[in-house]
Amino acid sequence: MPLFDPADPGFLADPYPAYAELRAAGPVHHHPGLGLPVAVTHAACSAVLRDRGLGRIWADAEPSSELAAFNLLHHNSLLEREGEPHTRLRRLVASAFARGHTERLAPLVRARAEHLVGELVRRVHDGEPADLVELVAEPLPVAVIADLLGVPEDRRAPLRDWSDAIVRMYEPDPGEDGRRAAERASAEFVAMLRDLVAERRASGTTAIPTSGSDLVADLLAVREAARSISDDELVGTAALLLMAGHEATVNVIGNGVYALLEHPDQWRRLLADPGLIPTAVEELIRFDAPLQLFERTAMRDTTIAGHPVPAGTRIGALLGAAGRDPAAFGADADRPDVTRSPNPHLGFGAGVHYCLGAPLARLEIAEVLRALLLRLPDAAAHGTPSRRPRFVMRGWAELRLTR
Repeated sequence: MPLFDPADPGFLADPYPAYAELRAAGPVHHHPGLGLPVAVTHAACSAVLRDRGLGRIWADAEPSSELAAFNLLHHNSLLEREGEPHTRLRRLVASAFARGHTERLAPLVRARAEHLVGELVRRVHDGEPADLVELVAEPLPVAVIADLLGVPEDRRAPLRDWSDAIVRMYEPDPGEDGRRAAERASAEFVAMLRDLVAERRASGTTAIPTSGSDLVADLLAVREAARSISDDELVGTAALLLMAGHEATVNVIGNGVYALLEHPDQWRRLLADPGLIPTAVEELIRFDAPLQLFERTAMRDTTIAGHPVPAGTRIGALLGAAGRDPAAFGADADRPDVTRSPNPHLGFGAGVHYCLGAPLARLEIAEVLRALLLRLPDAAAHGTPSRRPRFVMRGWAELRLTR
C-alpha cells in the first residue's frame, strides 16, 4: 500500500487518516522514504519503546565530525545511553530531580503562566488577536528550563533558537543549512553550559546536602560526592532537558488548546469542572502527539510484532499513530475526551527511557490551561492557524486567539 510522504503539506496538516490506513493493514510497515520500518499500532509502538534489544545509540558521534558539538550533546545524553551507562546516569539525574525541583518550581511556573496568559488576554481585550505560541507556549518552557538549570536572565535569550535549531536534526531531511545551524547552536550551547559548570564549581555550590538552587548545582554535588558523572554528561543532560522540555511542551500547549477550541464541548467541560485539567493534560498529549516519530536501533537481532529487526538496523515508533489506535483507546480515539481514564498514551515514552521531566511538563501545561480557562473562557481561534512544516516535531507556528 502507498505510504505517506512526510513532506506533503496535506499529510502534515492531518496525518491521522494515513495512520489509520496503516494500522488497518498491519502493525509494522517498511517506509522507503524514511529508510526504516515504522510501528503504527499502540502495542507495536510500546514494544519498540520497551524492547531491551533496541537502543538509542547515536550513530555519528566522532569528535572530529563536522557535527562535533552536536554529537557531543547526543553522545552524552541520557536518552542515547543504554545498559550500565544509562542506568548510572539515569539514577544520578533522578536523584538530583528528587531534591524537589518540580515542587520548587511550581509557584514560579504558575506565576509565569498567569503573567504570560495575562499579556495575551490584555491584547485580546484590546481587540487584537494574540498569538498563543509567541506569547505563551514558546516563552514559558524556555523560562522554566532556564529556572531549572539556573541560567542567568542575561543569558537566556538564545535558548529558544538553540533548541529549535538542534531539534530540526530529527526531521527526515534537515538539509545542509539545517545541519550547520544545529552545529552552531550546539557549540554555543555547550560553551554556555561549560561556563555555568565552571561558575558553580568556583562559587562552591557543589556540596549541597539536601536541595540546591538549581539542577546544575545538584548534579555537580552528585559528581563531587560520587565522581560518577563527567562534565560532558552533565552538559548532555542539560541540553536534553532544554530540547525535550521546550519542544514537547510548546507543541502540547499549541496542539492541545487548538483541539479544545475545535471541540468546544470539551472546552466547556473544563470550564464547568477545572478539576478535569489533569486528565485533560494526558488526553491532549495523546490526541495530537507533539513527537510523532521516535527511532531506536537494534543492538541485537530482535522482532517487533512479527517484523524482524536485525542488529544494527533502525525501527521507528509512530507515536501519533499509536495515540489514535482504537485497540488501546476505543472507538472514539479520533476525538478528544478530557475525562479519558485510564490513558496509556506514549507521549512521555515508556520503559527505562520514560521521561524524567514528565511531572514538570504536566505542571506547565496544566497551569496554562488553568490560566486560559480563568482569564479567557470565551477563547476562539482567529483565522486559519499556521502549522510548522515539520513531521517529527508536530506543532503550530502561529495560533492566534480572540474572543
